[in-house]
Amino acid sequence: MSDTSTQGPILLAAGGTGGHLFPAQALATVLRARGHTVHLMTDDRGDRYGMTFPADEIHLVKADTIRGRNPLALARTFFKLGRGFFQARGVLKRIKPSVVVGFGGYPTLPPIFAAKFLGIPAILHEQNAVMGRANRLLAPRVKKIATSFPKVRNLSPEDAEKCVQVGIPVREPVIAARETPYVTPQADGPFELLVFGGSQGARILSDVVPGAVARFDAERRARLRVTQQCREEDLDRVRFAYDAVDVKADLQPFFPDLPTRMARAHLVISRSGASTVAELGVIGRPSVLVPLPHALDNDQLMNAAALSSEGGAKMLQQQAMTPHTLADLLAELMDAPNRLTDMAAKARGFGNPHAADALADLVETLLPPAA
Repeated sequence: MSDTSTQGPILLAAGGTGGHLFPAQALATVLRARGHTVHLMTDDRGDRYGMTFPADEIHLVKADTIRGRNPLALARTFFKLGRGFFQARGVLKRIKPSVVVGFGGYPTLPPIFAAKFLGIPAILHEQNAVMGRANRLLAPRVKKIATSFPKVRNLSPEDAEKCVQVGIPVREPVIAARETPYVTPQADGPFELLVFGGSQGARILSDVVPGAVARFDAERRARLRVTQQCREEDLDRVRFAYDAVDVKADLQPFFPDLPTRMARAHLVISRSGASTVAELGVIGRPSVLVPLPHALDNDQLMNAAALSSEGGAKMLQQQAMTPHTLADLLAELMDAPNRLTDMAAKARGFGNPHAADALADLVETLLPPAA
């Protein structure tokens, strides 16, 4: 541990979604345990995490995402990002951080550009196997790029030389859930199925999963215990669909104890955001991954491919996912409990529970020497 008495705070910058904030939260926990002062900079969406994020101070800046090529929309976006830059620069001049660490998303642009302008060293963390658009803009302006995968696409040769693989930091509840061993489902016992689609849910899962379950015979339906994240507006129709076929289902728009529920699951159906894939690996649970389609960088496709290639998951493209195809896949997996156990073990081998410590080590290499 370095001497923190003569150092400024470490500023973490993250977009206001769980996928960006959860890895930042994990790093913040480790850094504070090492005696560092940690600040968070995010956008208005991230404010809902303010009560639980382990930061000494939280700063909100204006930001927006570039969508399409409409000139008026682009002008509004760049105006907000410009305001965010001046806000971020003001905060950085006041708190004088020793290092800025960006976790992706367009709200990361203002603080990293401000850090470059003020001569403050910065690090990017790239969660995905494909570097996102915001991080591509920022990569030439940082000292180091922490990656989650051995190879990251969309990097220039110059920026690739800055890369250090550390993995994806996961929260303490995920580390704790890793201690729960996978329990092989019994042929005549309950089968715990967990379904979720990221911090905002995924409508396609609400559309397809109940229909797939309805295709099961009565004996298979009697075994199922479904826990499913649904958007608020979808809750009633999904509940009706499960009630109609006498399947027990716990439906909520958000599960604050999701790692515990993942540890309890025999099988997970989810999107394949980087944090989700990392948590499935650390906890060690078999999954059916449905990548978000039409993404510009196909990041979720590459994330899902990484875990499925190791044998820890089955990847199902959304365009191929119908109640019929999903029912066949679920029945195949439910009837092969030993295969599920093998998938759980391979997922666990893919996971990295030490990523937050590795990223903290990298951050500390950029701190000024002790006085």
